[in-house]
This record gives sequence, structure tokens and C-alpha cells, in this order.
Amino acid sequence: MSDNHHDEDHTGPIKTPKQLLLAVGYSFVLPVFIIIGLVYFVTSANKPQAGSSNAPEAVAARIQKVGAVEIKAEGGEPRTGEEVFKGQCGGCHTAGSLGAPKFGEASAWASRIGKGYEALLTSALKGKGNMAAQGGGEFSDFEIGRAVVYMANAAGGKLAEPKKPEAK
Repeated sequence: MSDNHHDEDHTGPIKTPKQLLLAVGYSFVLPVFIIIGLVYFVTSANKPQAGSSNAPEAVAARIQKVGAVEIKAEGGEPRTGEEVFKGQCGGCHTAGSLGAPKFGEASAWASRIGKGYEALLTSALKGKGNMAAQGGGEFSDFEIGRAVVYMANAAGGKLAEPKKPEAK
């Protein structure tokens, strides 16, 4: 006879063919249902990106145009040096940011004033050091010139107000 003995009990957790079929079935079917449930969960709710809102203002801000065209009305009275200073120059020159000479500080402006109005205006229009060019922006060159005179005279300069350009 054979040395194999079939009358010994199996020691694993699956003891009958029915248990084997159930184990195989659950090992394939259960993960499929779990995956289907996860897919349903992920796709069922409206989940906006972090930091975004569906408020009409937020949506309009996200889909705004890349550029805009602004038309400036020619004519009208040019703004004063003080108005231009407050609108454009004051951000840096009031606090002395990025090495800008502080408004009204005679020692910081003395060497610049000594170079004359034309040199100051050229620096303002074309930019110098950390200061960006101001020409071609919201203010006309004449208005920038008025702001240059306003700042220089506040620091002890005696620069004359620039002459208003003739209308074209």
C-alpha cells in the first residue's frame, strides 16, 4: 500500500469545499465593491479646490480677462506735484523703502538736488537703482516733473515749477 495517509485532519482555517468557495468569492467580490464605493464617494460630492469659493465674486475673479485697455481722457487740468507724490511716489519715499531718499530729508536729497532738475526728472522717468521707470504710466511726464520739484523743494531745494506743455 501507499505511505500517504488521507485520514489525517487538515489544520488550515478552510476545512470544507464550501468554505473554500466563500473565501475565494469574498477575496474577489469584496474588493470590487470597495472600489466601486470609493469611486462613488469621490465623484458624488462637489469638492472645490482648497482656497477656492463658488461665490459669484470669486468665480468672476478666477475667470477675468488677462489684460484690459484703459483710455485716458486727454485734456483736463494736470495734477499737482503733491497729488502725484501721494499717488505714485509716496509709497517708497515716505518710508525710505529700498534705499529711496525720504521725503523732506535734506541730507538724503542734497546731492541729488545738486545735479539739477533735468537729472532728477530723467531718473524718475527712466528709473534708477531700485526705482522703476515712472514715464508712460498713469501720470504724464509733466506731472512726474511736478512731483520731482515737489519732493526736491520739500528737502530744501529751490527748483522752479516746470512749464506746462503746450496743447497739441
